[in-house]
Amino acid sequence: MSGHSKWHNIQAKKGKADAARGKIFTKLGRELIIAVKEGGPEPESNSKLKSVIAKCKAANMPNDTINNALKKASSSNENYEEITYEGYGPNGVAVIVEAATDNKNRTAADVRHVFDKAGGNLGTTGCVSYMFNKKGVIIIEKESTDMSEDDLMMLALDAGAEDFQTLDEVYEITTDPSNFSEVREKLEAEGLEFLEADVQMVPTTTVKLDEKASEKMERLIENLEDLDDVSNIYHNWDE
Repeated sequence: MSGHSKWHNIQAKKGKADAARGKIFTKLGRELIIAVKEGGPEPESNSKLKSVIAKCKAANMPNDTINNALKKASSSNENYEEITYEGYGPNGVAVIVEAATDNKNRTAADVRHVFDKAGGNLGTTGCVSYMFNKKGVIIIEKESTDMSEDDLMMLALDAGAEDFQTLDEVYEITTDPSNFSEVREKLEAEGLEFLEADVQMVPTTTVKLDEKASEKMERLIENLEDLDDVSNIYHNWDE
């Protein structure tokens, strides 16, 4: 697992998320539209929608904003398509980009431009995805709960989690994608709050970079995040 690097600085992570909150909410709104169009507006009968709502809550989207987005999604004429791009960053770092777009040609050109600018290149479908496993990932900040590490670990494992790790400032819980929702709901029922709760692509191996390559990789990720159509970015860089 690569979570040890991703969450080494919680305050920096949260500060960046706060600064980009408007953009994050816009992207989550697109995911809500896609989920509603695919399976209807009721989360009880739409597991994908239920997962997106959990993702919204983990991003601290207010309930009113979520409800308004759901109403908009039910009546929206917007049609977004989910597309996954695979490519290589500096020194061959594997990168997966998930996007929601209403214009595939525009999005492909934008993503390709970002890769080229960072010294990487966009590849073909399947070129790097074999280096990742799909996993449910739940991140809980230690300061957000009074529950002891042992009690939380037993709760997560009893709920069906595959793994539980204690990192510097967070607990990282991983699940099989098929029972991610069940585990998340059982933890929610205990009053736990999440920094992150989503099904993700988790790298099986990681790549270390020197300072110069790391700067290029940081720019690649930041520029991809700035693209309105990009929903998620996964990579195997050991930050």
